Amino acid sequence: MIVIDPASPVPPFEQLRAGLVDAVASGELGAGERLPTVRRLAEDLGVAPGTVARAYRELETAGIIETRGRNGTFVAFDADPARQQLQRAAAAFATQVRDLRLDTDEALAIVAAALRSSGTATA
Repeated sequence: MIVIDPASPVPPFEQLRAGLVDAVASGELGAGERLPTVRRLAEDLGVAPGTVARAYRELETAGIIETRGRNGTFVAFDADPARQQLQRAAAAFATQVRDLRLDTDEALAIVAAALRSSGTATA
């Protein structure tokens, strides 16, 4: 969870930008995951909407997030088309696992078994 420290010498938009980059890098936010609206995130963090908008603009320019018009803002997929397809499939699978209320470890074990049986697993 991102926390903005008003006493920090680092501007709030930069704290937010760095926090989102860290969340994406750590996998806390996955490719294709929808981000809160500017207003919602501003309310949640206690900052001005312009602060969130600036952080989102900078992240979009860097290719870390993408805005899809009225559909919202999402963590961007990788530039490699094959990885994009895999990330989209993984995002859809993760949504299905959550919707079915299945255990994450069990779902991952099922995927690993399916990869091994098809001969495509490398580890």
